[in-house]
Amino acid sequence: MLMQLDSEARPQVRSPRGRWAALAVLAIAVLVLAIDNTVLYLAVPALTADLAPSAAQVLWIGDVYSLALAGLLVVMGSLADRVGRKRLLLVGSAAFGAASLLAALSTSAAMLIAARLLLGVAGATLMPSTLSLLRNIFPDPVERTRAIAVWSAAAGGGAAVGPLVGGVLLENFAWGSVFLINVPVMAALVVSGMWLLPESRDPHPGRFDLVSAVLSMVAIVPVVWAIKHTVASGADAAGGCALLAGLVGGWAFVRRQRRLEVPLIDVSLFARPAFSGSVFAGFMAVFALMGLLFFFSQYLQLVRGFGPLAAGLGELPSTVSAMAAVAVVGWASRRLGAGRAIAVSLLLVAAGLVAVAVAEGAGSYFWLGLALVPTGLGVGIAQTLTTDVVVSAVPPHKAGAASAISETAMELGVALGIAILGSLVSLLYRSALPPAEGLSAAGRAAFADSLASASSVLPPDSPLLAAARDAFTGAMQTTSLAAAAITFAAALVAVRTIPRG
Repeated sequence: MLMQLDSEARPQVRSPRGRWAALAVLAIAVLVLAIDNTVLYLAVPALTADLAPSAAQVLWIGDVYSLALAGLLVVMGSLADRVGRKRLLLVGSAAFGAASLLAALSTSAAMLIAARLLLGVAGATLMPSTLSLLRNIFPDPVERTRAIAVWSAAAGGGAAVGPLVGGVLLENFAWGSVFLINVPVMAALVVSGMWLLPESRDPHPGRFDLVSAVLSMVAIVPVVWAIKHTVASGADAAGGCALLAGLVGGWAFVRRQRRLEVPLIDVSLFARPAFSGSVFAGFMAVFALMGLLFFFSQYLQLVRGFGPLAAGLGELPSTVSAMAAVAVVGWASRRLGAGRAIAVSLLLVAAGLVAVAVAEGAGSYFWLGLALVPTGLGVGIAQTLTTDVVVSAVPPHKAGAASAISETAMELGVALGIAILGSLVSLLYRSALPPAEGLSAAGRAAFADSLASASSVLPPDSPLLAAARDAFTGAMQTTSLAAAAITFAAALVAVRTIPRG
């Protein structure tokens, strides 16, 4: 029966040319999503000057996209198994283009947050479909590992291209252009996807459980909101209630999945150490990197004085090294085994984060760029290997659900990385500021809100602005060390839970 289901669920892409052409379309989808994630960080100073968002709104502009992705990926992965992965990908691509247009035309911080929310919803329809289609298109394990490496390289390539494209656009056009560029790319993706992608679905998916879908979002969204609210406003009843609601929602979700005949997520998979360890390792790698990168572009522009294009070039070492992981991931897996290779990659990330913390206080950018290399390389290897382990652990007809778990972990890592590490940067920045003497009430509020806001109200040669830059640099250094410690702990977990094979 299982063989029958696998055959029905797997799209019939027989020729190598057809398989790799389909992979090219899927890589474009991932590339655009990665560009959209990283290009925003470069645009924060420009949109802050134009829309005047608060520090909390800046975090929400960056975080709501990944938050929506993380909250909906499980639902959309299950939906893709039912309605068809190709169909959902094409619908999501069209919606992503429309939401990008809305973001480009935003006239307020609230409108941009709403547009980013819609982008996250649309992106959630794309991500599980790309990985689950890939799992079915490439049934051969060796070929599939290469395809996943290309898929991961596309994500890393988007992270690399994003700052460059954003830098060029921001040097010549308004900040909305970084979203407008998505529209023609998504239009091309829809047209090419209609011709090149095969359709696949689970032929017997079972009943879609709406209660589980709601509980999956209840388990994620309130927890992230509670973290952001507590950092911005301090510990209070609202934050405590939101955290409790998220924990209760998570408990209720897991309990319901264990009782359903056809669960939204097969939580029994997490009883396998290789599966749960890989999901956790992928989560932690992205958590550390994205929590750092969200403020890194601001650091380069507001502390080191780089322009948008120069800041984009300044981020290249991490993203290019992440792409270079394609060349070494196969060798590392063969020589070390999956578990040890993932652990070593996380140790590379931790070492890179420590080096970044040290180099941020150095006068020359050279040492900072050099420190970014092991960070990016470690993340690239970890993403490829953990994704391969996760999607290889299930039969093809459940590829959508498995890929949704993997993508949910990664997008949740993005959301929590920005929320927790980003909030830690804000908290440390404020605690290190000197008294804002001689400023108006509005000026003092901007000074304490964020470095971007302080830069907009203080003259370039102001001693207070110099103190704000020092406070921001110190906050970045401490946060990088905290992320390094967390990643080191994740490496220990990986080596103990993920077997060599």
